[in-house]
Amino acid sequence: MAKAEKTVVVEQIGSPIRREASQRQTLIGLGLNKIRRQSTLVDTPSVRGMIDKVKHLVRVVDAK
Repeated sequence: MAKAEKTVVVEQIGSPIRREASQRQTLIGLGLNKIRRQSTLVDTPSVRGMIDKVKHLVRVVDAK
């Protein structure tokens, strides 16, 4: 039986306009590209690092 993976739901709350290109690419990597869009991701250290990089543009809605 497979072990249930923890997930995290992030929502974009800010625009990447006038931000560094790497921050825009990080949002795309998280599956976000429009304000209020939500994405469910597996909770891994790399995903947490991406969220931390753009923490001023996203919010964690739910972490299970």
